[in-house]
Amino acid sequence: QLQASGGGLVQAGGSLRLSCAASGRTFLFMGWFRQAPGKEREFVVAITWSGGTYYADSVMGRFTISRDAAKNTVYLLMNKVKPEDTAVYFCAASREGWSRLSKDWGSWGQGTLVTVSS
Repeated sequence: QLQASGGGLVQAGGSLRLSCAASGRTFLFMGWFRQAPGKEREFVVAITWSGGTYYADSVMGRFTISRDAAKNTVYLLMNKVKPEDTAVYFCAASREGWSRLSKDWGSWGQGTLVTVSS
């Protein structure tokens, strides 16, 4: 139901845009998490149906989430990326609410790998 894409290799300081297309249903809340090797999955950003956005402190001011309701798709624009942004990025969706905890999200995409070289 969630198809993430757009990952790849980018140099530090560069930009990358991830996409997450939802199919089959409309989700009121969508977001992104990431998981680096050997680490737990962590919250990156969430967006509500009304356009409200919530960012992790580590990406505030560098990443921007947006939503195209007509396409049922969310985008994550990653600017000024750092090596520590390297991770598998997962798209998440929920019909009930948003949360900084991965366990509270009911639907997940397959993940897309972002590698930032120094």
